[in-house]
Amino acid sequence: MNLRSLIIPPIASLLASKQVMTQEAAYNVQIKTLSRILATKANTASRKECTIGQSITNYTAFRNNIPLQTYEDLAPYIQRIQQGEKDVLWPRKPRYFAKTSGTTSGSKYIPVTKDSIANHLQGARHTLLHYIHHTKDVSFLKCGRKMLFLSGSPQLEKEYGIPTGRLSGIVNHHIPFYIRGHYLPTYATNCITDWEQKIDRIVEETLPKDLSVIAGIPPWIQMYFDKLQHKTGKPIGEIFPNLSLLIHGGMRFAPYKERLLRSIGRNITTLETYAASEGFIAYQNIPDEEGLLLQLNSGIFFEFIPLADTASLASATRLHIGNVAIGVDYAIVVSTNAGLLAYLIGDIVRFISLDPPKIIVTGRVQQFISAFGEHVIVEEIEKAMTNALTQHPNVTVREYMVAPQIGQRNGAPSYHEWLIDFENPPADMQAFASAIDACMCKQNSYYNDLIKGNVLASLQITALQPEAFVTYMRAAGKLGEQNKIVRVANDRAIADQLLAYSV
Repeated sequence: MNLRSLIIPPIASLLASKQVMTQEAAYNVQIKTLSRILATKANTASRKECTIGQSITNYTAFRNNIPLQTYEDLAPYIQRIQQGEKDVLWPRKPRYFAKTSGTTSGSKYIPVTKDSIANHLQGARHTLLHYIHHTKDVSFLKCGRKMLFLSGSPQLEKEYGIPTGRLSGIVNHHIPFYIRGHYLPTYATNCITDWEQKIDRIVEETLPKDLSVIAGIPPWIQMYFDKLQHKTGKPIGEIFPNLSLLIHGGMRFAPYKERLLRSIGRNITTLETYAASEGFIAYQNIPDEEGLLLQLNSGIFFEFIPLADTASLASATRLHIGNVAIGVDYAIVVSTNAGLLAYLIGDIVRFISLDPPKIIVTGRVQQFISAFGEHVIVEEIEKAMTNALTQHPNVTVREYMVAPQIGQRNGAPSYHEWLIDFENPPADMQAFASAIDACMCKQNSYYNDLIKGNVLASLQITALQPEAFVTYMRAAGKLGEQNKIVRVANDRAIADQLLAYSV
């Protein structure tokens, strides 16, 4: 046993004990976090130019005087930073810009400061330390064993004089020394910009290695697995017999779990993380237990807006950690030690526990279908698919998305179209569609009423060619790294392009 294997378990236990105390004092911890953020922002341009609430001393004053912000509200300050101005959102200039793909604003530039990078590192560190505490497993730290992180390129571009790139690429520069020796891929491989070439190189690089941990976005982990299996003809668990942990994030895991574990050929521990460019929000602290533990003491102050209120932000109800409720869908709002205040990051979460505060991510504020007033969310769609696959165990699905099809002339019905890439298609497509539809009606009363009232016809399935989603994303220039497959859309923009790959 090496020295790290002796030292780290006691550190992990100490962390877990401290986290228990933090969670028990959740509201007080959060208010202290907010106070530190406001105090540090006191002499920034964004704070000085706020003409109201200069003496904010409590949460009520903060909520009443600091309006909710979207990226469009933040953009003028980002432009000032890009023009060379200092002390705009946070003291000095941000250390990096995390560049993300915006849906309405083009590329978004999210500031990452010296203070906020520590938040991202803490989240990743706590994920592993909690795993060690609860499982007592430190085997992945043995000499010779490797951890694979499928991430964005660490090669950053200078934009407006500030290093800019994907968040995962930025974090790559701050991997602690005790992990660096176990880390794959190599820097040169990680800098390859073409995703498929990069995965091919990672396959070559990892095949002779003793992988114990793999981390990444689920569909890209699956793509890596598929290439490994195509090359070797072996299950992943046989290629890497000491593989014991799969860390995933960025997308809901349930639609991918069965196929990923089938590719491995045995059950292994999986852990979910919830990290955004704005901050590392939460992580699964107990393996095999649902829910992600909020990072309450790492430089982020959280607020929550009931999903129904997101249509009108000016009058939206804003709640802190002390007055949220279990089972309600909330849009999550953050104020951070990168200078963001009351900023909507676009995700929907639901509390499944308040002691300690644990959440699940149920979707995106802008990813739903309500073309007919049904307001169907991602979680409902994924549960319906899971239910249908349970009823039809011989069916396997690579990927899918759902979009509305509005009836045209001559009385053609409106319906939800499910575009599905089947690995093993159902023998009876209509029975499979009916299983999905029945679960949708059971979950969503609005959808059920529209079906019963003949406003909507039952859903229709369009089967797509194998790997249609990969082909589409390649053609759209969105293949790989942190680009995510859209599960549900309220329009036909993506769905109509996918029809080119129908069977």
